[in-house]
Amino acid sequence: MAAGGESRGVPGVGAHLADGLHRFFDSDLWHSFTRSPVALVSAVVTVVFVGCTLFAPLVAPHNPFDLASVDLLDAEIPPLWLDGGDARFLLGTDDQGRDVLSAVIYGARISLGVSFAAVLLAMTLGISLGLLSGYLGGTVDAVIMRIADVQLTFPAILIALLIDGLSRSVLPRDLHSDIWFYVLVLAIGLSFWVQYARTVRGSVMVERNKEYVQAARVIGIPPLLIMVRHVLPNVMGPVLVIATINLAIAVITEATLSFLGVGVPPTSPSLGTLVRVGQDFLFSGSWWMTIFPGAALAILVLAVNLLGDWLRDALNPKLR
Repeated sequence: MAAGGESRGVPGVGAHLADGLHRFFDSDLWHSFTRSPVALVSAVVTVVFVGCTLFAPLVAPHNPFDLASVDLLDAEIPPLWLDGGDARFLLGTDDQGRDVLSAVIYGARISLGVSFAAVLLAMTLGISLGLLSGYLGGTVDAVIMRIADVQLTFPAILIALLIDGLSRSVLPRDLHSDIWFYVLVLAIGLSFWVQYARTVRGSVMVERNKEYVQAARVIGIPPLLIMVRHVLPNVMGPVLVIATINLAIAVITEATLSFLGVGVPPTSPSLGTLVRVGQDFLFSGSWWMTIFPGAALAILVLAVNLLGDWLRDALNPKLR
């Protein structure tokens, strides 16, 4: 009987999945996406960046951080199409003989990894506090919103610098070098939670007075379960838009911290670190060392921002 039940359950799961995919491809969101050239191009660029970072060891021509494969005699080789270019290095090399194209791919991997984790942390913290603030109200709402108001008076980059500076002063240098990823994620994530909290709070304050929430209260469903199961799915639209746009801001924030020398350590450079190192050679003629990492950073942020703009318009019922 158990085997028969399992065999009958498998087609049910597949049917639900197929039905979900069919409804998605028939939705207004998918129709809007396929009719928007800007969204399509932005999605392709974003997918290419994410794919290259996920499969960096397979995509990158060289491993720029493998000291055994780096030769100082290859330092400052110009891009392939310039005089003195080398076919081994399409975008040239830096002052240490590392392939710039490979460094950009690995650098984007670090930048996107930190940014994704920071946005996930900000979403989790902001949504949780926003749900509590909007649903419970009263003193809980007042305390959370006053903390949010205080944080909004400081730019996100200053908050990130403060958290990173505190970690450097409190933690031993060797320990900080080992946990720099978590410090950056914490610094950037704690800078962005306010937007999620305020947005979710406003939506929850509208939803909590609707009939389906009142009915859930009447039948005795606990408040936490009401917030997670009934209210949260109805406030996720604006949150997804904020998360998309915040991903681009997080990439910029991480690059800024690394450019200032307080982010990613030099042994694991991100795009911001590559730009900082390359600027020392910008006026000596080796412009490719900073231009290509900077261009990759600008293209990535622009693509994610354009996707966020499209998603905001697509989820706005007034524009349909």
